[in-house]
Formats: sequence, structure tokens, C-alpha cells
Amino acid sequence: MRKIGLIGGTSWHSTIAYYRLINEMVGETRGTWANPEMLIYSINIEIMREQDPDKINAKYLEVSQLLQRSGAEALVICANTPHMAYDHVQPKIDIPILHIAEATGRKAADLGARNLGLLGNKPTMTRGFIPEYLDREFGIETIIPQGEAIERSHHFVSKELTQGKFTEEARKFYLGQISDLKTRGADAIVLGCTELPLLIEQDSTDIPLLPTTQLHARMAADFILS
Repeated sequence: MRKIGLIGGTSWHSTIAYYRLINEMVGETRGTWANPEMLIYSINIEIMREQDPDKINAKYLEVSQLLQRSGAEALVICANTPHMAYDHVQPKIDIPILHIAEATGRKAADLGARNLGLLGNKPTMTRGFIPEYLDREFGIETIIPQGEAIERSHHFVSKELTQGKFTEEARKFYLGQISDLKTRGADAIVLGCTELPLLIEQDSTDIPLLPTTQLHARMAADFILS
């Protein structure tokens, strides 16, 4: 099995989910008597809250180079938002970063989806690191919430979901946004936050949901087994 490096900590809840999912997925093929070697570096989430792109880029490059020197054959950034550092880091290291939008785009392509609604925090929805990747690599268009719904989604993700708080108010909000995005032409909805699949399950709506964490973990497991 190939060794990967996980860059986590943003949040640590997300990191746990990745570690569990990757082990479970590899175990389905190799058996539960064995588990893959993984290197984990947990970054302090405060660096993301500062929202300083230069600091974020520098930190993710430092950690990526450390994991590469430690023997990782590929890297997995265990959250959506830190992928904003991808374009800065990838050209400066010699191993691949398995991009979360690559995993999402492959699933969307399998479904024949050409327009994806994107839900998550404000940076994930409004900065181009996921929509631009999907457009460039798959020709997929991305639709995001409108107006104050962007700020409400950011609030629910950053103040509630990542803190383990799941409310009926948040659930109703996201179901409303899913309905609106579908009306605006979305073929499927990207749940661009680790905790969103815990709040919204597929049987809650008739439009396909693409949970990025599960899809990304599957991509990592496939690399380990390749």
C-alpha cells in the first residue's frame, strides 16, 4: 500500500472523519487485519480564521514539504477551504496533492451533471479555488447561493456545524438553498463542508448530493491501493 500524508486541523473534526473513512475504505478491499500507513500533520485552525492568504500559503507549503520529506507519496488536505493554497503549493513539491474538486468533478461527470450547486462557508463558495478547478478540468459550471444567504451559510458552518451543533434552523435553511439552487439550474449539489452530510442526508431531497469529504476520502483510498 502507498503512503499518504494528511494535512488536517481545519477542523480537527474533519481530520477524524478523513482518517476513519480512509481506513474503512481501504479495509473493505484489504481486510480489517491491515490498515494503511498515513502521516498526519494537524494545523492550528487559527491560521484559517486570520484569512491571510500569504500566511496560509506559507504554512501549507511548509507542512507539505515536511510530509514529502517524511515519505508521503501524495497529500490530502482534509477540508475544502484550505484548497485555496493548492495553486501555490503544488508547483513547489514533487508529489501530488489529491484535489477535493477532482474527486467531486469525477463523481459529477459520472452522473452527467454539468451544473453544480455549491454549499459551504463563504471562502469555499465565493473564492475560485473550487469553481475554477471544476470549470477548467471538467467544464462544469458552479452556482452558489445569493445575497445574504452566503453570510448565513458561513455562519452556520463556522459557528455551528464545525462546533458539532446541528439545529433544525440550519437544516431548513440548507434545504431551502438546495431547492433554490435546483430551480436555478443545478443538476446536483456539492456539500462543501465536512459536517453538511451529517445535517442533510440524501433522502431529504430528490436532487443528487455530492459530499466532498466522502468523495475525497475515496480518492485517497484508491491512491493508497493503486
